[in-house]
Amino acid sequence: MFVSLALFGLAALVLVHLTPWLKQRVFLVAALVPLGAFAHALAVGPAVLAGEALVERAAWIPQLQLTLDLRMDALGWLMTLIVTGVGALVMVYCAFYFGRDSEGIGRFASTLTAFAGAMYGLVLAEDVFLLFVFWELTSVFSYLLIGHYQGRKASRGAALQALITTTLGGLVMLVGLVLLAQQAGSASIEVILAATPEGPLTTAAIVLVLVGALSKSAILPFHFWLPGAMAAPTPVSAYLHAAAMVKAGIYLIARFAPAFAATPGWRELLVGLGLATMILGGWVALRQHDLKLLLAYGTVSQLGFLTVITGWGTRDAALAAAALLVAHALFKATLFLVVGIIDHGAGTRDLRKLSGLGRRAPSLAVIAGLALASMAGLPPLFGFVAKEAVLYALLVDARDGDALAAIATIGVVIGSALTAAYSIRFFWGAFARKSDATDASVLQRVGPGFLLAPAALAVAGLALGALAPLADAALAPVAAAVDGASDYHLELWHGFTLELALSIGALLAGVALFAAREPIARLHARVHSPMSATDLYWDSVGAVDRLAVRVTSLTQRGSLPFYLGVILVVFIAGTGATLLLGGSGPGEVRLWDTPAQLAIGLVMVIAAVAATRAQKRFTAVVVVGVTGFGMSALFAIMGAPDLAITQILVELVTLIAFVLVLRRLPAQLGDRHGSTRKALRAVIAVAVGATMGVIALVAAGARTEQPISLAWPQLAYEIGHGRNTVNVAIVDLRAWDTLGELAVVIAAATGVASLLFIRGRDDALPRAPRGQLRRRVEARLDRVREQGRPGELRNAWILAGPTLDPRNRSILLEVVVRLTFHAIIVVSLYLLFAGHNLPGGGFGGGLVAGLALVGRYLAGGRFELGAAAPIGAGTVLGTGMLLAVGTAAAPLLLGADALTSAFVETELPVLGHVEFVTSTIFDIGVYLIVVGLVLDVLRSLGAEVDRQGEAARSTTPVQPAAPATPGGRP
Repeated sequence: MFVSLALFGLAALVLVHLTPWLKQRVFLVAALVPLGAFAHALAVGPAVLAGEALVERAAWIPQLQLTLDLRMDALGWLMTLIVTGVGALVMVYCAFYFGRDSEGIGRFASTLTAFAGAMYGLVLAEDVFLLFVFWELTSVFSYLLIGHYQGRKASRGAALQALITTTLGGLVMLVGLVLLAQQAGSASIEVILAATPEGPLTTAAIVLVLVGALSKSAILPFHFWLPGAMAAPTPVSAYLHAAAMVKAGIYLIARFAPAFAATPGWRELLVGLGLATMILGGWVALRQHDLKLLLAYGTVSQLGFLTVITGWGTRDAALAAAALLVAHALFKATLFLVVGIIDHGAGTRDLRKLSGLGRRAPSLAVIAGLALASMAGLPPLFGFVAKEAVLYALLVDARDGDALAAIATIGVVIGSALTAAYSIRFFWGAFARKSDATDASVLQRVGPGFLLAPAALAVAGLALGALAPLADAALAPVAAAVDGASDYHLELWHGFTLELALSIGALLAGVALFAAREPIARLHARVHSPMSATDLYWDSVGAVDRLAVRVTSLTQRGSLPFYLGVILVVFIAGTGATLLLGGSGPGEVRLWDTPAQLAIGLVMVIAAVAATRAQKRFTAVVVVGVTGFGMSALFAIMGAPDLAITQILVELVTLIAFVLVLRRLPAQLGDRHGSTRKALRAVIAVAVGATMGVIALVAAGARTEQPISLAWPQLAYEIGHGRNTVNVAIVDLRAWDTLGELAVVIAAATGVASLLFIRGRDDALPRAPRGQLRRRVEARLDRVREQGRPGELRNAWILAGPTLDPRNRSILLEVVVRLTFHAIIVVSLYLLFAGHNLPGGGFGGGLVAGLALVGRYLAGGRFELGAAAPIGAGTVLGTGMLLAVGTAAAPLLLGADALTSAFVETELPVLGHVEFVTSTIFDIGVYLIVVGLVLDVLRSLGAEVDRQGEAARSTTPVQPAAPATPGGRP
């Protein structure tokens, strides 16, 4: 079974590439896959029907106890034959239906094969979650197949309608499946059915599962999507909407009926909705002029019929349901294929325009007649055998005084009369000679290959009717899953019985309804509702769209303060409610450990208040930075030097980034848009601060056990071979978290750059060749000598210094940067390699190196930054990530777990005792990523802003006396 499933997937990938050579013959290759699965099912059939279920298991997600379990029992075997047998014939039919140059036949063949594989997996899935995966895959593939004609609005709309309806039902079903799995303690369908959990929760779960089944099988009120899906190519209708996908819901009901038919509401829900669907679908089919739409509403009616008997829950009903399932697949797929031939040859499906096709295509008329006779329940077709079995199963309970059985019997008879009427209407409309018909076109000659698939299906329906005892032997094991004894068997002739009388009565009533088609048409026009289910669906979708637009206009205002306010209010409400309802306060509150903490806290409070009162942006940024430096001081006092160093460096880099951004903003806060509702903002701010304070107190007092962090120093030394617990934790003990954080850092760097590099992202920093810079220096010195300015230095302290406008140049800053840059880089490397045992590490070292680059940029502008960092930021970031990921993956090649560290120590000349841990390579990756992030920020918010400013100045007329200087730095 796994092999067949894999072949479906492989074929779906390959077929689209074979189409340019094979053209429409690619469908013949595609048919080999379901044909092989069909042959396999036939081969294992005797064992399965003898009660030996075929089971295959494979690991999926062991941590969640999820496995890929496939199980073929009698019901799965029957559904497999339908899915693969009809599927193979439909694919053969497609080879004659599509022309050599038809639109997207490769894509269609691949998608149809993938759908067949998904349906194959669905009927064999033994795990409810695996079943759900295949369930949703069928919805996705059906969406692609219904919308095959992408240029047609009707196809796209119908595909979306089917997808939304069935997917919504599937999500509801998932909730029910999860509840059942929890109740039974297993996700195995076999275990769930054996456990048969009871109670209100189980009842609710079953109802949710039935919602998914009813939506998939187009049962009222979800029936509207199936007629709309007729916009698909006819082979899709023949397979998905007659033999396969719509049967998924019926299959699910049949699978759960043996265990849950006695659940309160099960039978009432299925019988009520099934009868309503059967009668409504049959009644609407009588007024259709499009043969395909007539069949579509007839399919809705037949699915209601199947729902009634499948959900009844007795042994005889299960046997009748299995027979009707097979009969429906045979006759309805046949009729859709016949409609495709008529449409293909005559160019129309309108029965008012067709006349005399029976005389011109007698073989096609015979094939359609056999299928219609089976659908109407005429002997000796298998449809007659199935209908007799259905009536018998319902009459058994009706005779015992079951009122619902009596209602179901009456409803089935009425629905069968409507079925007979629209069956006659179909044959009359398609093949009879009508004097008033427009006769739009003449049916082209139908080749034997085109007739092969519908003929095989129609003959199968005839053969199974004549060989009903043989069919009974194959279908009886399906019914055996339901408890209960019965001596009823499928037979073509049971004698003169009540069910035979009811069947004859339904046929006669159907003939009468067809004979009175003119009065019926007038009645239809009189009672026809102006609001159809399809209209109601689109109105609902439109209402949702309008509501979405309304909500978006109210909430997405483009106002950052509004967004932030909403987030904070929700935080206050949600967290505050939790604290009030279930929070417990700490047993002891200690405000501070040392007076220094109190002093630092007061400074931080004053700075925070000052930030809200600041009138200039730069002032606000600086005082906000004071709070961060205060936090660094608190870390240092509490004995966390690594955190203190990192916090200080982060504050410095952040402050510089803010200052770079502020160059493009007005200096004064509120110059253009002043703050409004200040009182409300103050209330929200105080509430957020109070809530966070309470959370800190509650979290501190909630611990009842010793924290695992107490063991980290020992673990860091024994596992990571380092004495700096913080750094070892980052690069070893919790390196998986760090790896994810590095990915986030790279994403953030990309996001920052994308905001500035609108047209394209050039990773190369602007650099001038050394010779050019030197020539610029000499030229500037020559001009200085000519102007007689004795204070000018004859040699540049930094390479790009002379390229700056003298008004923006600071010789003092150039001197400091020239003297400290290399020393800072050395310090950063020291922090990197010493961080395993001493304060430091890749993060802190990278920030120090980044600050060195910041100094070069501030002193010499974007050309100096390009000279200091000849490698692009993207290259640095990518190299760092490659080292980190490589350190994680390398142990896998040696048979160890990912991120496993190795420790090497040895004695070297001069250096003496040397220790090396492979997690240091991971730390080097962290170092490079941090350097790359700072470089990317400088390149984006610094160099790119400079370049854009220069471009703006170059396009603005300026006075000749004050030309813009290249490489200038604001």
